[in-house]
Amino acid sequence: MEHTFTDANFETDVLKSDTPVFVDFWAPWCGTCRMMGPIIEELAGDLEGKVKVGKMNVDENAATPGKYAVMSIPTFMLFKGGESVERFVGGMTKEELMKKIAPHI
Repeated sequence: MEHTFTDANFETDVLKSDTPVFVDFWAPWCGTCRMMGPIIEELAGDLEGKVKVGKMNVDENAATPGKYAVMSIPTFMLFKGGESVERFVGGMTKEELMKKIAPHI
């Protein structure tokens, strides 16, 4: 299941999560972000119970992307134990994303 992260729930749902959390910082007007949407949905299903996968709309939530210096979208970040442990930017395949996430599961 894909989660929706906001400035309001980020601390609870991401930073205090018992499992690793994959966050897709995106916006509806971003073509690459829209292209990555189905891949992120697949990832959420494949990693259910291992990694919490979700998206944060940067237009609706400015504080968190600002705190983590998200300058380009899509930006993907993996959080574990309340810390950012991976960060990558731009479109990529599901296989490429899995290779970056796998060491943290």
